[in-house]
Amino acid sequence: MVRLLGRSDARPARRPRDPKGRRTPETALGRRSLAAQVFVLQVVVVLLLVVAAVVALVLQARHDTTQEARNRSLAVAETFANSPGIVAALRAPHPTVLLQPRAEAAREAADVDFIVVMSTDGIRYTHPKPDRIGKKFVGSLKAAQDGGTIVEEIDGTIGRLVQAVVPVKGPDGKVVGLVSAGITTARVGGNADRQLPLVLTTAAVALVLAMGGTALVSRRLLRQTHGLGPREMTRMYEHHDAVLHAVREGVIIVGGEGDLLLANDEAQRLLNLPPDAERRSVLALGLDADMAALLASGREVTDEVRLVGDRLLAINQRPTDVAGGPAGSVATLRDSTELRALSGRAEATRERLDLLYAAGVAVGTSLDVSRTAEELAELAVPRFADFATVDLFDAVLEGEEPDARATLRRTAMCAVRKGAPLYAVGERIRFVDSAPQARTLLSGRPVLEARLTRAPGWRAQDLERTEQVVEFGIHSLITVPVRAGSLVLGVVSFWRSERPAPFDAEEVVLAEELVARAAVSIDNARRFTREHGMAVTLQRSLLPRSLPEQGALDIAYRYLPAQAGVGGDWFDVLPLSGARVALVVGDVVGHGLHAAATMGRLRTAVHNFSSLDLAPEELLGLLDELVARIDQDETTDGGAAPVTGATCLYAIYDPVSRRCSLARAGHPPPALVHPDGRVEYPDVPAGLPLGLGGLPFETAELELAEGSRLVLYTDGLVEDRGQDIDTGLERLRTALGRADGSPEETCRAVLESLLPARPNDDIALIVARTRALGVDRVAEWEVPMDPAAVGEVRAAVARQLARWELEELSFTTELILSELVTNAIRYGGGPVGVRLLRDRTLICEVSDSSNTSPHLRYAAMTDEGGRGLFLVAQLTDRWGTRYTPEGKVIWAEQPLP
Repeated sequence: MVRLLGRSDARPARRPRDPKGRRTPETALGRRSLAAQVFVLQVVVVLLLVVAAVVALVLQARHDTTQEARNRSLAVAETFANSPGIVAALRAPHPTVLLQPRAEAAREAADVDFIVVMSTDGIRYTHPKPDRIGKKFVGSLKAAQDGGTIVEEIDGTIGRLVQAVVPVKGPDGKVVGLVSAGITTARVGGNADRQLPLVLTTAAVALVLAMGGTALVSRRLLRQTHGLGPREMTRMYEHHDAVLHAVREGVIIVGGEGDLLLANDEAQRLLNLPPDAERRSVLALGLDADMAALLASGREVTDEVRLVGDRLLAINQRPTDVAGGPAGSVATLRDSTELRALSGRAEATRERLDLLYAAGVAVGTSLDVSRTAEELAELAVPRFADFATVDLFDAVLEGEEPDARATLRRTAMCAVRKGAPLYAVGERIRFVDSAPQARTLLSGRPVLEARLTRAPGWRAQDLERTEQVVEFGIHSLITVPVRAGSLVLGVVSFWRSERPAPFDAEEVVLAEELVARAAVSIDNARRFTREHGMAVTLQRSLLPRSLPEQGALDIAYRYLPAQAGVGGDWFDVLPLSGARVALVVGDVVGHGLHAAATMGRLRTAVHNFSSLDLAPEELLGLLDELVARIDQDETTDGGAAPVTGATCLYAIYDPVSRRCSLARAGHPPPALVHPDGRVEYPDVPAGLPLGLGGLPFETAELELAEGSRLVLYTDGLVEDRGQDIDTGLERLRTALGRADGSPEETCRAVLESLLPARPNDDIALIVARTRALGVDRVAEWEVPMDPAAVGEVRAAVARQLARWELEELSFTTELILSELVTNAIRYGGGPVGVRLLRDRTLICEVSDSSNTSPHLRYAAMTDEGGRGLFLVAQLTDRWGTRYTPEGKVIWAEQPLP
């Protein structure tokens, strides 16, 4: 705001008029002077504070009164209920005779309004008013009858009161009676009434003191503002400020002591004054000696031309103490420098255009934020600056939108010579508010510090370091914000040391354009980093975080994402019925969010299909149809690229038969490590990748010895740009042959041998060592197609459970098998078989040759049957149907005790 140096008897400005020339109306407060408005507002604030304090005291006193009443009534009731002889008195033939005197004595000693002893039904034995003895107690008793306590507030005949009801328990813990104690809030209260006069007196004294102080302040403000209102003062200051800084002549006001009182923007530019020039002596501003002497002298001059720097200035100066004004002088400066030679300007323009063209070519060659910042610094040095530093917010480096309140990190620096005492790359920096970088971030505009020796705001950042910078020879600075739309991503600082001339305004424009072009590349790299992080997060959220519990396989796995991009590799371990386990490994060709999302859809589909207990070739067939529909829908909607190229390998291992069924859709073959260390690749028909359709998939059956290791993987492990898949498979065979029998050790050995330095694709690896379910944990029976055979099955099952020491499951298991076998005999076809498996759970299986699956339903009241499966579902953890080439298997699982 411009400081006024005129007379002190300024008249109030006139009230504004509307477009028709009529004076605009003003409110009563608006017609008052600024001092009067301040006085009224301060008085109102003090009154509001006093009222708020009184209301708060009253509310707090009421709360304290109620709380004390609740505590006292509860304490008295509990004390009396637990006093000696109460239980005996309640069980006496006439409880009132024994309890009434004790209750009244206790009431008077505890200073409560009543103590009532009653039966568990609420019939009073005692009461301060004898005519109410034998009547029903008024209040809630349910919680006390159940052994708890009740504290409630009610409006009684004696006023607002708080009563507590507690049980009286006998030695056996049974409630034999109830005790209630009550007290009115009026008996406990009164604090607020006692404190209110003191508070009001204090408030009145505070109000008087505040009004007195406010009056003194308002009187002084009235003298300083000459009785002007806020609107008049604002209009006057805005008018003077606009006129002063809009003129294209420099205006300088110097006081009688030679201090600079005011310099408008043009004077700042023409004389290159430091930002803190005001209130300093003109002789200490670093001006030319003759120019400083002229301004300090205050003598009158007219159109006197002087050379200041590289400018010729026409100076007019007049004293201000004419007609009783304040001592001092006013000088106007007009730039009369001739235009520079056109050839020199053309050459400078050509160099700058060449620099901007190079910025478009050399900056942004990668989608890495740090590398892009380094390219900007390398381009600017030495063609534009001698040192260039790029400071970005940490959030920008992580791909997020920056927070203007966060610290910055030095991301890049380039220099013409080493040893500069600037912040090093990687350092976190928080600039003080007066620093040029902080002002640039706040305003979003470049800041020029032509001479760092005259920049106290820059020196305030770190006095020791800035002194070292100046001693090193760095003398000029331009700071430019890295802006991408409305976002400020950081700040770029250009430093000059080798060339003696400081940066000028034209070079500020060039620096701003240079950084603006680089900012687009930095923002693109930031967005790529964010999208890559989102894809990685999505991918990790879709992959299994832990393996499910199962007893058929010892499993170890590794998942390594590609360093560039996010792929669609996935794996899964799925427990199936009958103690079997399914292993899945898949790969979606491509990278990015689309590949990760598609992987999640396929993994979910495999989960759903596996719950149907399908054979591997049937599951891959359904998955193939699903991918084809996805491709068709996305092509119709003009969406993302098709999924063609997705591969999958699905394997099911049965620990009872030790057989493994495998099918694959374009996926690399599994590796099998026998217990003796021999490695082979089983002949599993490859099949086409998912989504191509047209041909069925085939299943291979393997019989695995206990302790064999089945290795499933994706092509990123055995194939890359430097080797074909055959070479990778041979290297995998060698690595598996050297690893010992532990799945974890196998994973480690394989990755040490085959993992490339910079993976271009995701790598998924599963090593599963087989276990076998021993014959001592399996029991089987063949059941004749005769309902009478159900009893024999129950007896055989009971004997088997006894051998397994699971007698407590006998009843439930017999009931489950009785229902399932009866259904198989009645509705299925022979032969009927029963199998018990003792694994992590007890598994009951009933097989028959029928393909008809039973369904769970609610039986009607008139139905004779239909409740068996409902009963099975209630007694088991899981149950279901599994189809086989011979028919079906109904299975149910029970947890082991």
